[in-house]
Amino acid sequence: MNYARFLNAVSRARRPSPLRGLTEILQQSPPGTISMATGLPNVEQFPFEDATFKLRDNTSMHVNARDMKKALQYTATPGLPELRDWLIDMQIQLHNPPTLDSSDPDTQMDLLVSTGSQHALSTSCEMLLSKNDNVLTSSPLYPGTVAILRPIGTKFLTIEVDGDGMKVEQIKEIMSHWDPADGQSESSDIPRVLCVVPNGDNPSGAGLSLERKKEIYAIAQKYNMIIMEDDPYFFIQFNKPKVPSFLSLDIDGRVLRFDSFSKILSAGMRVGFVTGPKYLLSKVNMHMQSSVLHTGGMSQMLIFKLLEKWGMDGFLSHTDKVAAFYEERRDILMESADRWLRGMAEWHEPRGGMFLWMKLLGIEDTTPLIMKRARDKGVLFVPGGVFYPESDKKSSHIRAAYSLCTPEEMDKGMERLSIIVKEELSELRQ
Repeated sequence: MNYARFLNAVSRARRPSPLRGLTEILQQSPPGTISMATGLPNVEQFPFEDATFKLRDNTSMHVNARDMKKALQYTATPGLPELRDWLIDMQIQLHNPPTLDSSDPDTQMDLLVSTGSQHALSTSCEMLLSKNDNVLTSSPLYPGTVAILRPIGTKFLTIEVDGDGMKVEQIKEIMSHWDPADGQSESSDIPRVLCVVPNGDNPSGAGLSLERKKEIYAIAQKYNMIIMEDDPYFFIQFNKPKVPSFLSLDIDGRVLRFDSFSKILSAGMRVGFVTGPKYLLSKVNMHMQSSVLHTGGMSQMLIFKLLEKWGMDGFLSHTDKVAAFYEERRDILMESADRWLRGMAEWHEPRGGMFLWMKLLGIEDTTPLIMKRARDKGVLFVPGGVFYPESDKKSSHIRAAYSLCTPEEMDKGMERLSIIVKEELSELRQ
């Protein structure tokens, strides 16, 4: 693939940091190497020596003095080597990327550790997109993605979603305005990027079926697009077995996949990772070299030590338990919604994630209802209007989260919502 076509002017102008490169060289040097090259601080002057962490299963995890020094020191931009190697092995086991052994070095699968998946998503958008570029996204859309794309000045070409995710026929209809040959042109305004959350979409809870993924990938091939697979809820999908990823279908090297530990290990540690073709990840790496340098070493070390302790089987067992927890909470919320809101609201069953996307029948705009009436009744939801790129768009939807509330609180919340909806509809009829 001609990846240079996808880069914006800023990304094309980036060059590797010579000092960051020296850090990687030092990490790979044999013991006994005397280095007076890098500007690394002396870790003996830092106050932390070692640490022991008690885990929820009543076992403990120890970070010894040697590992603590690694955690406290600058590390390579792509990530702590031990963690990065572990994650590459995991991606191979879970997704078996076809590009792993590609004969084209630019296309070969690579991986970078990022400061949460949104950091990698933001960096990648800033690498690929420029003002007035057309971008395919879902509608509704996660506000964090809107916050990335809007300042760049991109034009949103939105695709409606149902329970199975993006509607493929709408993608085909939008792309029919261009000739496939435009996908090879650097001057055409044809969309070059498609952003998609394939599992547990926030806010819709939708999950792309394998059939739709194959169709979308074929469209990306036809029009030469990059697929940005933003998948923070991969481990919290309720499909058994899990639906194969875009990365697992990627024979061309046109998928950038974004993963996160925020929903399964820790939101506050801010550790995610991006997987994709080596050429594009080298550009992401240069962006990180000039901004964050690397993801926090302590967070990376803690996650690595936990994964090392658990092993792959232990980690996957943990994620299965997390998914089962959220699936049970989903079912409880849906039962309460059916009990209190039948005939007043519509929804589809979330395929993963933490959210129920509800349409309140007969209500054109939920924003005033939630921001005033619901607050007065002691219950909060997110009005649907915030999930659309069009800032003035009215929505009859709300998003209800089932991650934190107890079953009793969820039932009481649905009861209060039913009262609010009845009051609102009564006033509208007057």
